[in-house]
Amino acid sequence: MRGYEDIRVDDRLRELAGQLHGPARLKADLLTEARHALEDAVEAYREGGLPVAEAERRAVAEFGTPAQLAPGYQAELAAGALRGLALRALAVALVLMAGGDLTWRGASWTEGPRPPAGYLLLSATVNGVWAVVAALAVAGLLLGLLAARYAAPRLSRLARVVGFGLTGGLVLGAATGVALFGWSVHLWDAALTWPPMIIGAVVVGAAWFALARAARYWLLSSRGAHAAA
Repeated sequence: MRGYEDIRVDDRLRELAGQLHGPARLKADLLTEARHALEDAVEAYREGGLPVAEAERRAVAEFGTPAQLAPGYQAELAAGALRGLALRALAVALVLMAGGDLTWRGASWTEGPRPPAGYLLLSATVNGVWAVVAALAVAGLLLGLLAARYAAPRLSRLARVVGFGLTGGLVLGAATGVALFGWSVHLWDAALTWPPMIIGAVVVGAAWFALARAARYWLLSSRGAHAAA
C-alpha cells in the first residue's frame, strides 16, 4: 500500500470523487475547483524551487484527506441537488395549477352532467397537493441557497426535512394526478382523443421524468451528506 506522502493530485481527486454522490455537473464543477486549488498550490511550491513530484506531494498533504474533505463537498452537493429539485418542482407545480383546467376547455363533455362528488374532491385534492409542493419548493430553494452559503448543521437538517417533504409531495402529486386522469377517462371516453388532454399527458410525462431524476440525485446526495456528517 502506498504511503500517504506518495499521493499525487490526480490520485487525491479520484479518491475524493469516489466518495461524493450527487448531480454529475455540480460534482464535476466542485472537482474542477479542487483541481484548480491544488494546481495553484503546486505552482507555488514549484516557484519556491521544489521539483514537480515533491510540489504535488506537499500540495496534496496541505489540501487534506478525502475523509476530511468529503463532508464539506458532499454538503454542497446536497444543497445544490435540493435547489435543482426545488426549481423543477416549482416550475411544474405552477404550470399544472395555472394550465390544468385548460385541457378541459371546449370539450364536449363539460356541458354534460356534473361529475360525482368524489371526483370533484379528488380534483380539489390534486390542486391542493400542488399548492403545497409549490410552497415546499420555494422553501427548498431558499434553504438550498442558505445551506450552500452558511455551513450550519441546523440549516442542513432543515433543508433535509424540506427535501423529504418535497419528495413525498411529488409522489402524492403523481399518485393523485394519475388517479384523476384515470377517473376522467372512465367518465368520458372522449378524453382519450381530446388533443389538449393528449398534449397535457405528454408534457406531464416529460416533466415527471425530469422530476424523478432530480429527486434521485437529491436523495443520493442527501444520504451521502448524512453519512459523511
